[in-house]
Amino acid sequence: MADAIPQVGRVEIDDLVIRFNTKQGEMTALEKTALTLEPGTFTALIGPSGCGKSTLMNAIAGFVDPSAGQIRLDGQAVTGPSKDVGVIFQQYALFPWFTAIGNVRFGLKQMGLSQAEELERAHAALEEVGLSAHADKFPQQLSGGMKQRVAIARTFAVGPKVLLMDEPFGALDAQTRISMHSLLLDVWQKHRATVLFVTHDVDEALLLADDVRVMSQAPGRLIRHYSMTQQRPRAFSTSGPELLEIREEILGLLRPRETANEH
Repeated sequence: MADAIPQVGRVEIDDLVIRFNTKQGEMTALEKTALTLEPGTFTALIGPSGCGKSTLMNAIAGFVDPSAGQIRLDGQAVTGPSKDVGVIFQQYALFPWFTAIGNVRFGLKQMGLSQAEELERAHAALEEVGLSAHADKFPQQLSGGMKQRVAIARTFAVGPKVLLMDEPFGALDAQTRISMHSLLLDVWQKHRATVLFVTHDVDEALLLADDVRVMSQAPGRLIRHYSMTQQRPRAFSTSGPELLEIREEILGLLRPRETANEH
């Protein structure tokens, strides 16, 4: 029998609970949650503000310890940050004293590459995101969309198994955001990291993801799962009525007066 094809980037979340101590006492940020992210898939996590989306993402990243339950990456318990898990935030998190190429190279320092290999890999990453001509510019010389392209290049250059994105395009204007959607899908389809994309934008989730997970009002829990079958690139005008129906259903789920059960 032929050997099974190796798969990396499987995230398994078993009965995860996150609680924080506050001045008002213990607060549950995330109720018991079970979720599996299959290798190479793109999952969007959507929910109202303060529902625990970022808390769940930070736990997968190893930034927040579980109060109960466990998170595993390829069978190994997540006990802290790892080079196998890349994170991209809304605020870009670029070093202002490094150029674009310098920011990407900084992300590669941990890999022990030769200077020539490091530089070659950094230039290739910037080329993937269309910034070769801007490699020597500093962050303050770049637009918001360009800064986020540098952040994407820096993260993918390391070759993470899992990519966590927390409202990465939330600060961008509508036109730039659409451009970034296309760019992200192009780069992801080349590298096929397992993506968890946190957003409060229903349209963004439906147009990008393989799977859409909806969270309840705080304390957060998963209340609905949609498997997206429409081919990419998706558009509400061309992908058929089903996409609009799902959109309306999710908007209903997100209203405070609405409740639903996971199915």
